[in-house]
Amino acid sequence: MDVREYFRSYENYFWEWTTDEDVHDDSGYHENNLIVIPNVGSLAYRAYVMGILKELKGQGLPPFGSLLLVLYAIQDGHLNMDGIFFYIRKYKNAFPGTDMENDVYDAQSFLKNLMHLGNSLKRSANKIILLRTIFSYAPIRISPEYSEGIIRKFERNPHSIAECAVKEKLNVTVFGNDIETLAYLYNEFPTTESIINAMKDEIGLPDLKEEVLEEETTIENGAEFIEELTEEPKTFQVGSLIKRIWSGLKIPMRHLSPGDQPIGGISDMTNKGELHRMLLSEFAHDDEIFMNRIANNEALYIQREIPPEENIFERIILIDTSLKNWGTPKVLAFASAIAVIKHPKAHSECKVFALGEHTIPLSLNKVEDVIDNLNFVSPVLEVSKALEKFFNEEHTSKDLEVFFITHEDNIKNQHLQKVINENRDRLKFLVTTSASGELNFFKHQKGIRKHIQKIVLPLKELWANPPSKKRKRSNNVSEQGVKTEVPKNYPLLFPAPKQQIATFLYEGEFFILSSKKQLLRTHLTDNYYNKGYYGSYWTHRGCEVLYENISVKDQGQFALAKNKQQQFILCQYQPAKNLISKLNIETKEYSELNVAGFDIPANVELVYFDKHFYLHEERLDEIFGMTVEGEVSMELVPNDAEIAKNFGKVQIELDKLKFNKFKILSNFTLVGINNEHNLVFSKSELKNYGGTLYLMKNKLPIIIKANQIKNKFTFSEGSEIITDSRGIITFKSINANIPVFYMPSLEYRAAALASDTEFSGAEYYLPQHTLLKVKEMPEMYEDYLKRFIHQILEYGTED
Repeated sequence: MDVREYFRSYENYFWEWTTDEDVHDDSGYHENNLIVIPNVGSLAYRAYVMGILKELKGQGLPPFGSLLLVLYAIQDGHLNMDGIFFYIRKYKNAFPGTDMENDVYDAQSFLKNLMHLGNSLKRSANKIILLRTIFSYAPIRISPEYSEGIIRKFERNPHSIAECAVKEKLNVTVFGNDIETLAYLYNEFPTTESIINAMKDEIGLPDLKEEVLEEETTIENGAEFIEELTEEPKTFQVGSLIKRIWSGLKIPMRHLSPGDQPIGGISDMTNKGELHRMLLSEFAHDDEIFMNRIANNEALYIQREIPPEENIFERIILIDTSLKNWGTPKVLAFASAIAVIKHPKAHSECKVFALGEHTIPLSLNKVEDVIDNLNFVSPVLEVSKALEKFFNEEHTSKDLEVFFITHEDNIKNQHLQKVINENRDRLKFLVTTSASGELNFFKHQKGIRKHIQKIVLPLKELWANPPSKKRKRSNNVSEQGVKTEVPKNYPLLFPAPKQQIATFLYEGEFFILSSKKQLLRTHLTDNYYNKGYYGSYWTHRGCEVLYENISVKDQGQFALAKNKQQQFILCQYQPAKNLISKLNIETKEYSELNVAGFDIPANVELVYFDKHFYLHEERLDEIFGMTVEGEVSMELVPNDAEIAKNFGKVQIELDKLKFNKFKILSNFTLVGINNEHNLVFSKSELKNYGGTLYLMKNKLPIIIKANQIKNKFTFSEGSEIITDSRGIITFKSINANIPVFYMPSLEYRAAALASDTEFSGAEYYLPQHTLLKVKEMPEMYEDYLKRFIHQILEYGTED
């Protein structure tokens, strides 16, 4: 597909190219720079649409008409959706031999859902996340390679749009692709809540109310994490300070940036601007008056901007790990960092780095991570060199908001003062710690350092009652009994977890190393080698567990291979620790090598090729290699061009797994039945929509609750539900005539049911080689799930 085919306009269709003569395009081609909807209004400027396409090209571009409909639906202000729906309905019966009634209805419903989303989710950076999220599920997409080609060809020849503006007769394929894409997305996202939850998985937003506004309450996950830190003896001192810091913290958690869409009218006029945006009426003045008006800033220009809107800047926290910041100051530094990251209103992503001899990325999302990083110390007296390198070489972007946390004595150092002063436009906040428990917060504003607050922490009081050992939190769960064991695998496949350490391709098979320290095997559909099918439809499948409890940390780079005994060998390279290791996953044999003296280049990649692991960089003449067999032993070998060629092919294949990762419902706090006689898991209701099962937000009262002991929920009549945090739910009825059956626990995605002999539902969960009898979901639902619920309602007791 080329530029002309993708951007082609059609007769009497809902959109067309036109020209706004007052606007000059950066491409140099100023005609056909606006897309309008006839009899409805402007849709978007070409430059804006191209910017959106550049953001989406990495996952493949959707049909152009689908994208335009979505962009219109998420615009601010009054929307004439009836005008849009007029065009959609106009063509639903225009093509003989086709029936698009249902698709048109679903497409309209999806656009309405988008229109009703909260405004904050449809602006600035969130708008891009929204588009990426929904179109990652689009069934019809151009491959990323072709998408890149379309953008590149337009940039080389923007005049090609002139040919696209010449309208052709609309055909059923174009209309069908536009509408079917939106209809499919409606089936994936039947409610606004399902869209919000998908975005939440993507960017880590907290739970939102239906109005998409809940800014004043504490983030549930953040509060749980703080409690975990407080209950762990090794992190108690850090955890006990955070809520006290929260209570006094005055750092702004949200930012505003200007928008870029015109709103029209007098509000667009300004007395500052570029010449090509000056009102034509200004040129009616004689030369002297004209020049005076320009010189005195009295001439009027078209601003074409909207008021400031919400934007998410890249927030980075730098923790000084030099010798002076050791002990209590370091505890205060980590507590301050976590307080900013986990603050109830901190919805944006935040990266953390340790500054010492070098800049080392840190993770503070798990208790284990905090324990490991608290022990990190650098043997330097001050970190001016690392801070200077951070700004001048590693993070040169201007859109940064950097926090630098250091000991109060360190900022008296002349070298450090010089670096801080030179980068005060990006180093927005300076936080100083002390051994007495005093925190001081400074802000750089207009080149001046301003003291904004002091927090004095009563350390003796807060640290008076440390836990003697780590306590297990109950979360209203019975602490009696033991956790019910779950099988390694089930008759149906696990959903691919969102949290993945690494993915591998070895001898034609795909593998995933999950954050739960499991090695999973996944596969693509049998139609994988049909490129046309793969480019248009989902081909992913779920996972089976090969190995569990793998002793590995989520740090550095990984490669996977098999030795002569066909045992999996996991190789790990940690540049920050100058360490390379090999682990036999089956026998647990482990060996490592400190490579500090090997002078390894910074940009090498750990790869596998032809029974060897390599630290590879294509431009090097010699690279370090090691065999799969035996303990780690590394030597320089000649670089082989085939290694780079193979690595490129492997990356292309692994990119096909990019979107095969999902947020799994794993934290079960309640299981019951609501007053519509549907099962409820935590806050999600299991509903049957036209023969398809979905876990969706429950809004109905619970009439029967199961008693919980760890991961087993028992109803009063004896039936049991056993949950598995990896993503499978087991149903065991007290009625022996109802076989044990299983279901995946993914919200807002089509589910499946399986027993030891039968299967129904989404093919994603069907194993590649199986003897299961495939049935229709309505039949499976009646025979298993409905009978299971009826048994409880018939013989159980209501709450």
